Amino acid sequence: SECSYSECSYSECSYSECSYSECSYSECSYSECSYSECSYSECSYSECSYSECSYSECSYSECSYSECSYSECSYSECSYSECSYSECSYSECSYSECSYSECSYSECSYSEDISFEAGAFEAGPSRRGLRGGGLRGGAFEAGAFEAGPSRRGLRGGPSRRGLRGGAFEAGAFEAGPSRRGLRGGAFEAGAFGRGPSRRGLRGGPSRRGLRGGAFHLQASGSFEHYPLSDGAADCRILHVDEDQDRMYVGCKDNVLSMDISNITEGTLKVFWPASPSKIEECQMAGKDPTHGCGNFIRVVQPYNRTHLLMCGSGAYSPVCVYVNRGRRPEEQVFHIDSRAESGKGRCSFNPRVNTVSVMLNFMGTDAAIFRSLTKRNAVRSDQHNSKWLSEPIFIDAQLIPDGSDPNDAKLYFFLRERLMDNNGNTKNIHTMVARVCPNDIGGQRSLVNKWTTFQKARMTDHPKSLLVFGVFTSTSSVFKGSAVCVYSMADILTVFNGPFAHREGPNFQWVAFQGRIPYPRPGTCPGGAFTPDIKTTKEFPDDVVTFVRNHPVMFNPVYPVGRRPLVVRTSADYKYTSVAVDQVAAADGNYQVLFLGTDRGTVQKVIVLPSNGSLDEDLVLEELEVFKNQVPVTNLRISSKKQQLYVSSDRGVSQVSLHRCQAYGSACADCCLARDPYCAWDGLSCSRFYPTGKRRSRRQDVMHGNPLTQCRGFNLKAYRNAVEMTQYGVRNSTTFLECFPKAPQSSIRWLIHRDNDRRKEVKLSERMISTEHGLLIRSVQPSDQGLYYCLATENAFKRTVAKIRLRVLSQAMVALLADKQRPSSPWAWAAGLHPKALLAGFSPAEDLAVQQYCKERRQLQHRSQQQQQQQQQKQQQQQQLQLQRLLLPDDVSALRGDMAKLKPLLDRRKSRNRRNHIPWGSG
Repeated sequence: SECSYSECSYSECSYSECSYSECSYSECSYSECSYSECSYSECSYSECSYSECSYSECSYSECSYSECSYSECSYSECSYSECSYSECSYSECSYSECSYSECSYSECSYSEDISFEAGAFEAGPSRRGLRGGGLRGGAFEAGAFEAGPSRRGLRGGPSRRGLRGGAFEAGAFEAGPSRRGLRGGAFEAGAFGRGPSRRGLRGGPSRRGLRGGAFHLQASGSFEHYPLSDGAADCRILHVDEDQDRMYVGCKDNVLSMDISNITEGTLKVFWPASPSKIEECQMAGKDPTHGCGNFIRVVQPYNRTHLLMCGSGAYSPVCVYVNRGRRPEEQVFHIDSRAESGKGRCSFNPRVNTVSVMLNFMGTDAAIFRSLTKRNAVRSDQHNSKWLSEPIFIDAQLIPDGSDPNDAKLYFFLRERLMDNNGNTKNIHTMVARVCPNDIGGQRSLVNKWTTFQKARMTDHPKSLLVFGVFTSTSSVFKGSAVCVYSMADILTVFNGPFAHREGPNFQWVAFQGRIPYPRPGTCPGGAFTPDIKTTKEFPDDVVTFVRNHPVMFNPVYPVGRRPLVVRTSADYKYTSVAVDQVAAADGNYQVLFLGTDRGTVQKVIVLPSNGSLDEDLVLEELEVFKNQVPVTNLRISSKKQQLYVSSDRGVSQVSLHRCQAYGSACADCCLARDPYCAWDGLSCSRFYPTGKRRSRRQDVMHGNPLTQCRGFNLKAYRNAVEMTQYGVRNSTTFLECFPKAPQSSIRWLIHRDNDRRKEVKLSERMISTEHGLLIRSVQPSDQGLYYCLATENAFKRTVAKIRLRVLSQAMVALLADKQRPSSPWAWAAGLHPKALLAGFSPAEDLAVQQYCKERRQLQHRSQQQQQQQQQKQQQQQQLQLQRLLLPDDVSALRGDMAKLKPLLDRRKSRNRRNHIPWGSG
């Protein structure tokens, strides 16, 4: 019981000191070995240094924030725009995710031997990096991080706890390229009062574009799917390397290396299971054999040009290895190239623990912001101090500059905590943002080997500088909904420069600190523009270090832009689980395109429309069904280089093109009404829009989508006419007239034009029902005959979507037509097919109509057979009566000899009078 596996250095604490046979799990306390007894400098966390990427060459891109509730994962995005901070532009942020049972680690290294880990994040060489000397330090861990030189942003993991009080739980974060600044993830506790914009949808999928399944997407050439084998389950996209055109996916006991051009071709796999002894120990400890006692890969980081650092849970015994990936993708090299080493402090013990929040001991009782993999002493947050971290659930982390001096850059962590209320009775969940200085090495006499620049502020739910997007899902079992909020990084900086929180009074309520704030201001990084004479944090005065220890929380919260969510979905049969954001330049400005993954295997493409200078409107462009089995989407990643979206779930990985302009058709009005910033009409068809092109024929109106102004002179009158179709209905049966508008915002009207009458609007009733897919007519009557027009109106543009002439047939006419066509029926080829095989080609509406028709047809056939039998019996009775009247007693004997001749004649006459009806079968 005196041996703590997570707290002792590997060189000083021998595993043999604690005998498993003498120390049962119930008697073994893991807290008797304090961190002070073990020097971090003696631990083997700093064996790897990361070079080749100086701070002056790093651009921070593709940052991923995420989190999840017990059963759901929510991921957001943060978009880094072209707002430059001293020549450093932030672009292309994509966010990763992690379900409750998974961790996801990404890549990021910011200097020759510094890498920041918070669940994982990456940064690599860039042409716009900050000029000047690079920072030297180590890997930063919030729970657990892994790092190596790379170009992309950090990925966070999900969370286990939701916000109480009818609030939305902090979800995923993601960053995408933007001209206005960084977009990250954020969150807030509290209900949202206002809903989405007038143009947004409150619930339900979009009908624009191809809503069909993977079959239709694959047929269009814009979709690829890589199914997972039984052994490779629980997969997460961990790293996308656009330099080598590879994507790395971590699964249980497997790591996949995929070609980002086509994930179905050239996939390489490394099989890396946990050792049998560790699996046996895991099972003896009572862990889940299937979802816990395996090697769940959660860290994939580039170590150098030829190797990756990979870490897995190792059946509750984290391990790391170096994998050789080759210098060039053409080499097709992917194999383990080293012995396994301990992954403690780098990867989580429990694969269900949030990516960014790794537990530092086996019992999982200590979560920390930790820095390892450095030549310096390891630095962590203050242990067992609820003022610093109180049951945190880390979501993501991101390095953000603060001015022109690289030493002023801050590392921001997004997390959720369980904090006591003002009365000190109930713990509520709050969303927080914390930050530290990357060059913080701890204090000299106080806070030794601990952060001396740690600060945090609460986040609640004029865009300037960087923006942060966050996905929230409700934790209530009654109120179901999802929301997306956007935060301004300028507001976050203002909060950190504001007053500190302080507890005072009999109830220890939080109030703004009114006393003297020491110099330099707590949270200021050493060696920056504000503290040029202070080189390290060990030179901070004691009052500064003491103030940081006692006042790590800021008083003011961070509110979202507009103090309301950007996108809201309530009363919907789905929840958002992940998000990726892309910045798109259109003809009339720049737009944020959000790709939102759902828990039913679909991805919604949503565009953010500016209104009155603020981003407060959303428009659903289309919804894609990327997984047939309605499994939740766990991760979304965008490759701007390939213009592809990568989607992962427990059933596989899919690849979808960001734009499918051909789905909108070749007409100018259709392309304009689509309002897709990726697409424009080029005079012949709807094609990809490139802002560099100066062709006058390019027609695009994303803001208003008005074809009357954009497509004037391009045969707009043709949209008033549609190809006329003829549809037959049987009297007293049910028929369905299909009409599929291309936009969910379209309003539909039905008109009918009867013979010798003008067109009139169809009066809806219980018999005439208008649905999303057409008009349902119950108990069709001859008066329902006529020409039906389906008119769609969108943005004052009217057009005829469908024109259907309905003809009503009587039951006798149907029977007659069936008898006439029976000998030479064109459906004779289908006689050998099963009825279900025929019905598989119909839509659901057509299927219902066919079933109703078949039912009525069987009833009609049964009545017809009964009538024929009754008529046959009546004819036989009439023939017998006629014979009795005609035959006299004297003639009976004379006619007896002729009865043999008469009987064949009567039988022949009987067969002529009987209607021969050949039944169709079961319909």
